[in-house]
Amino acid sequence: MSIALVAGLGNPGREYAHTRHNLGWIVLEALARKHGLAWRAQSAFDAEIARWDLAPGRTCWLAKPLTFMNESGRSVGALARFYRVPVTAIAAVYDDTAFDCGRLKVTTSGSAGGHNGVASLLEHVGDGFVRYRLGIGPKQPPEMDLKDYVLGHFTSEQLVIIQQKLTYYVEGLELLLARGADQAMNQLNRKDP
Repeated sequence: MSIALVAGLGNPGREYAHTRHNLGWIVLEALARKHGLAWRAQSAFDAEIARWDLAPGRTCWLAKPLTFMNESGRSVGALARFYRVPVTAIAAVYDDTAFDCGRLKVTTSGSAGGHNGVASLLEHVGDGFVRYRLGIGPKQPPEMDLKDYVLGHFTSEQLVIIQQKLTYYVEGLELLLARGADQAMNQLNRKDP
């Protein structure tokens, strides 16, 4: 099934703009910029959305929920119901502490893994959406509170990696949209791209 809704997970507000938890937004904004797409705030969905006409008769919606991370599913669920997008045609782009910074993994199932945005999606849209997981590395130091880590800013080393990988992340999303999840998993889930 073709992806018809791509949700970048993050938190609204300037203080969160460059935090690890907003990597989903950062990547989705880069994709929109590349294709000249305009964001519009849609209060009905509690989101900023951009319409992308990929082909005649095929529209993909990009969404940045404005609900804060823990309620992402409310916004994505409202969008999915309105545009009649089944769960298997939804992709979520988000930060993941399970992988080193710079790694990318595409999966189609699994638990929330402690990610509140993913937990909210599971609650409001159900399982079966594509997970576009962007590594932000395990928290350092290990005893640091997870919330403090994900809401913290990238270190200068991490920032360099993210900037180097941004084009790769965007091209990976384009591959997912063009060829589907199986092809994206085959190409993007290799250890070293």
